[in-house]
Amino acid sequence: MSYVDGFVAAVPKANKQQYLQHAKVAAVVFREHGASRVVECWEDDVPEGEVTSFPKAVLKQDDESIVFSWVEWPSKAIRDVGMQKVFEDERMTSGHNPMPFDGKRLIYGGFNLIQEA
Repeated sequence: MSYVDGFVAAVPKANKQQYLQHAKVAAVVFREHGASRVVECWEDDVPEGEVTSFPKAVLKQDDESIVFSWVEWPSKAIRDVGMQKVFEDERMTSGHNPMPFDGKRLIYGGFNLIQEA
């Protein structure tokens, strides 16, 4: 069954095009190392919650937008090997494809797919 890595980040609005370029390079790298799908979503309707929310989770500032992304893999085993290769790929090192956002506020995690409709 598929495995998914999910990501939420706050990206400066002024860096939207830089983020898109970063994401395009990253998508190529992920796909070359086994990912079956890479999806990037830019904030449209993301409310601030009273207790918890995407903005609160990443400490979003007024000049930032939320990005919600995921990478789908054929399996966790393929993901584990592929993700290691992604981290070792020179196109993903900070000098070659820098993140145009504060990576310390990035939320990420791996998920087993339990239902698809």
